[in-house]
Amino acid sequence: MKKLFFYFFLISILISCNSTKHVAEEEHMLTQIYIFVDSVKNKSSELQKYVLQKPNPRLLDLPIALYFHNIGNHDKPETPSDWGKKNLRSYNFIKKIFSEKQSIAYAKSFINLNKWFLKYEGPVIVSDKKVKNTENNLWAYYKTQGYFKSKVVSKINRFNDKKATVNYHITKGEPTLLDTIKLKIESHILDSIYKNSGITSLLKTGDQYNDKTFRDEASKVLKLYRNNGIYYFTESALGFYVDSTRADYKTNVDFLINKDRLISENGNYVKKPFKIHTIKEVNVITDYSYTKKNEVHKDSTSYNGINFLAHNKLKYNPKYLAQSIFLKPGEIYKDTLRNLTRSHLKSLKNFKSSNITFTPIGNAGNELKMDVFLAPIEKYTLGFETELTHSNIREIGTSAKFSITNRNAFRGAELLKLSFLGSYFTSNNGPGWEIGVDASLEIPRFVAPFGLSKLVPKEMSPRTLFSIGSSFQKNIGLDRQTFTFLSDYRWQYNSKKTIQLEVFNTQYIQNLNIDRFFNIYSSEFKNLDDIAKIYDAVNNITVNSNYPLKTDATQSSNALNFMNIVANKSSFKTTNPVEYNTNLNILNRYNIVTSDFLIPVLAYSYTYNSQTNFKDNNFKFFKARIANSGNVLGLFSKNYNSKGKKTFSKIPLAQYFKTDLEYKQFWDVGNNSVFGFRTFLGTILTYDNSDIPFTKSYFAGGSNDIRAWQTYELGPGSRNTGLEYNVGSLKFLTSAEYRFNVVSKLKGALFMDAGNIWDITGSTFVDDDAKFKGISSLKDIAIGSGFGARLDFSFLILRVDVGFKTYEPYLKDSKWFKNYNFANAVYNIGINYPF
Repeated sequence: MKKLFFYFFLISILISCNSTKHVAEEEHMLTQIYIFVDSVKNKSSELQKYVLQKPNPRLLDLPIALYFHNIGNHDKPETPSDWGKKNLRSYNFIKKIFSEKQSIAYAKSFINLNKWFLKYEGPVIVSDKKVKNTENNLWAYYKTQGYFKSKVVSKINRFNDKKATVNYHITKGEPTLLDTIKLKIESHILDSIYKNSGITSLLKTGDQYNDKTFRDEASKVLKLYRNNGIYYFTESALGFYVDSTRADYKTNVDFLINKDRLISENGNYVKKPFKIHTIKEVNVITDYSYTKKNEVHKDSTSYNGINFLAHNKLKYNPKYLAQSIFLKPGEIYKDTLRNLTRSHLKSLKNFKSSNITFTPIGNAGNELKMDVFLAPIEKYTLGFETELTHSNIREIGTSAKFSITNRNAFRGAELLKLSFLGSYFTSNNGPGWEIGVDASLEIPRFVAPFGLSKLVPKEMSPRTLFSIGSSFQKNIGLDRQTFTFLSDYRWQYNSKKTIQLEVFNTQYIQNLNIDRFFNIYSSEFKNLDDIAKIYDAVNNITVNSNYPLKTDATQSSNALNFMNIVANKSSFKTTNPVEYNTNLNILNRYNIVTSDFLIPVLAYSYTYNSQTNFKDNNFKFFKARIANSGNVLGLFSKNYNSKGKKTFSKIPLAQYFKTDLEYKQFWDVGNNSVFGFRTFLGTILTYDNSDIPFTKSYFAGGSNDIRAWQTYELGPGSRNTGLEYNVGSLKFLTSAEYRFNVVSKLKGALFMDAGNIWDITGSTFVDDDAKFKGISSLKDIAIGSGFGARLDFSFLILRVDVGFKTYEPYLKDSKWFKNYNFANAVYNIGINYPF
């Protein structure tokens, strides 16, 4: 049955491959457009924006969406009764076997299937009118660039196979330059503000004319006046007058700023001079709703000249809410402070909406009343999140998180949140699960002693987060219980820059059931067992002797005793140095993985993000995080354990410096396609003989990493250890990805990932080929490439990526494309984009 369906679908696709199937006689489908600028072909995405007709989107040079459309039939019936008449035999058969209702449903299924195919874009038919309008668009565009005498000519090439191409030939001509620039300000008040500001005009004599420069100049002047009290100032008060008829390709510019505004009074337009407006009164309604807008406010108070009102009881502390109001009585009006007030109130996450209005009051006409209408979100809200997971560690799993949020918990717009999380999954070692609980308090201001809260101005939206939590996980490596306490300070330096300071981010990791180490890390036990056989032979130990490893792998104490015996056997070191060092490596990894850790982190993060909104596909992102663990607590402890590791309250203290650098950039390349690039560099340096906690080490591979290798599979260096978990203290990663539309919600991607992990601890237990040795180690960078498919549901993106091993640094001979095939590919399932 599956084969039958496949052949049917394949035949349908082949039939639909006649792209002109639905093109009528005397019509032609547009297959290509060509733009020539001064006889040179131009593929600029900037010009494509002005082309009104474009060919059907193509994937691998095939119009896939059009093929789907062509499977449908415009002439098929659209109602069950018409379908029944045209397919009488099958309709009556279903009706006879089942019922009239079932036969109607049967007909509807075919009708809906046909409609589903037809909803994809049909062939783009060349339109003379749209081609002519595109000519006008291109001419208008070049005029905005200063080419006032440009020419655009189009040519439609129609072919006998019902296909056509369109050529646009653009002759730019000479550009027009700005000559004399005159500024005239009719109002004394506006002239005084302009001169005192020291503003520099963007219009320069000798520059090429460009509409954008004039728009930017107008915007700049508008902001100047709107931020100096001229509340009613708009762009309509600005005028640019240019002369584009001069024969010498130059133009004078007269820049006029009017002194009056026009308002309607009694059906007539009246001129009113611009004035500087001041804020006379500020009212904040804290529980606004449309249904109660005409009701009397029953509770009110005043703080720093700001009136706070409520229809019921006033629930917000005016002292703290006033910190979000940046326009105060007696101050002149400023657009920037109005916008800052709105964004600050939004960032409190306490209000559904925040509407700010200004009303003129007083006889002089230069005073404003400011009303802030805040519609609060429900005090208590419930949240529920679920997620499906898949990796080489977790074959299939599901997780859920349930949270309760209490807004305005202590009358200062705080967010108190209690969360419960759980997950269940299957793995190579059987089923596993994790449960956890955490409580957090987010305060929209700095909470710090010694007046430190004043160091960051409230305009930067400072926030403090306190969080405490615990989790228990079963069968993810070793069983583990974790306790976490976090105090976090964050502020928005400007619209693009964010700074975060983790003052006391402390985590205590307690490993449980460490006797299961060799069950989880079975490859380690196999290596140890091989050493044991050699050790037996060298020391003439018989099978019947009381040899520690002749039981099973779960008895870690026996294996640990054996490793310690070998580590202290100098004769074995002399006769079998390779096996001796391997034993030391296993013993060292055992000690690190099974050790408990106290990880007190102090960290600084800087983030730059130029993305203006989620639809912006041209932006840069950079994040730097510098962290230290154990430096402060280490000063208060002089104690060491038997392994020479510093402890605090008898718990090994993680002592390291860690730096993470990440850069991403995206380009909109047109036709709903995006090219993305990211690179990451991370280093960990330990001190005072400390080990790196397993959870803080770097790994390579996975659905958001190097997608041709599974999580923890790659590295370190040029090693192919075969171990379940490979980690390092240095990581480099870079990726490039081209994302494009396929059909409807389905999007495609082509990608390439490169990177690896290395060891830079200088430990004698680490093999040479796992260490980073400078430039020469760059040959250890692994490369993976592949393709992916994504279903974009707007709120969620489901992703499948297929990664192929392109360059494998651990292979001895042919490192390139040795395993570049589907049999050795890695199939990644993920949520949202990898970066």
